[in-house]
Amino acid sequence: MRRTPASLLPLALALSLGACAAAKDYPSLERRPAERMRGSAQPATPEPPPPLPAPPSPQLTARLAQLVEQAQAAHQRFAARRGNAERLVAAGGRDVPGNEGWAVATVGLSELESARSDAMVALAELDQLYAAEVVAAAETGNRTSVDAIAVAREQVTGLVSAEDNVLAGLRARMRG
Repeated sequence: MRRTPASLLPLALALSLGACAAAKDYPSLERRPAERMRGSAQPATPEPPPPLPAPPSPQLTARLAQLVEQAQAAHQRFAARRGNAERLVAAGGRDVPGNEGWAVATVGLSELESARSDAMVALAELDQLYAAEVVAAAETGNRTSVDAIAVAREQVTGLVSAEDNVLAGLRARMRG
């Protein structure tokens, strides 16, 4: 038996398959009646965009600015008292509790905490406003007031956090 070379095999296969089909057996490429478009559908009109949410009220904007200013003023008082409190804690913070140096350092630390509490009052009111606006936004879907309050809260929280870090460091240096 004689073998055909492997390169001639694909050619022989293609010739044998091509001989099976007649030229008139192919379907027409014209559109059929079922493929023609019929009907009177109108193109869909796009929906108008939803209205922009209402901005926060001028009263809320003014109150937020007032609370941020209150916290910044408290932070400035804190910064002004910080040096004195650090000196007092350095001088008497390691004394025995009840000793005069320790008592003076405690008073200096308390004055610093008092300045921080003024910023905490502003933060507490911001938290109340935020909670009330989150509830209102759930009903209306308008979050612009919530977002405005969140920005003010972040500013005040940053100030309070910095003050907390200073106070924690000073407390760590106190004995007892």
